[in-house]
Amino acid sequence: MALGPEGFEEYSGHFWGFLETRPYMRARAGLAAVLWRLGRHQAAIDHYQAMLELNPNDNQGIRYVLAGHLLALDDIQALKKLLRQYEDDCAAAWLYTQALLAFRENDPDAGKLAEEAWLANSHVPGVLSGKQPLVASPDGYITLGGEDEAADYVEENGKAWQATPGAIPWLAEVTRKLKPRRRRN
Repeated sequence: MALGPEGFEEYSGHFWGFLETRPYMRARAGLAAVLWRLGRHQAAIDHYQAMLELNPNDNQGIRYVLAGHLLALDDIQALKKLLRQYEDDCAAAWLYTQALLAFRENDPDAGKLAEEAWLANSHVPGVLSGKQPLVASPDGYITLGGEDEAADYVEENGKAWQATPGAIPWLAEVTRKLKPRRRRN
């Protein structure tokens, strides 16, 4: 109500860039999360997709939540569309989801995608396979490349990996001999 119809027209496409829109976006993300927990999955997905239309830069990371939900519902067509929309994303969650999808579809690039994902976060295969514990973030912040990022990804997407026969052993085998790159300062 505070924004009015004019605010939606004016700010659409770069919604997060205006401070007065952020409470609305936070509230809508909360609503979508509650709808998902209540089993109203399509309603939740509709809200997440509308939020990405309002803010395609996705400063809130809605695409990661949406990708996990689409994967959980096995809505591969919508997931592929979302992955294409953010094809330059190199976050571990994005790359592991791409690798899983490629494995499911017998894509010859699946192994390469798994290697790229591992370079973004080497802990995910161990957490998925149960060889590493889930290490939650103590303060709610996620460390890129860290154990808490791996735990967050597996909590959101682990069931999809488990539901895909052979996916976890495949990932473990593909990444078993990889060596981490040294980070440059």
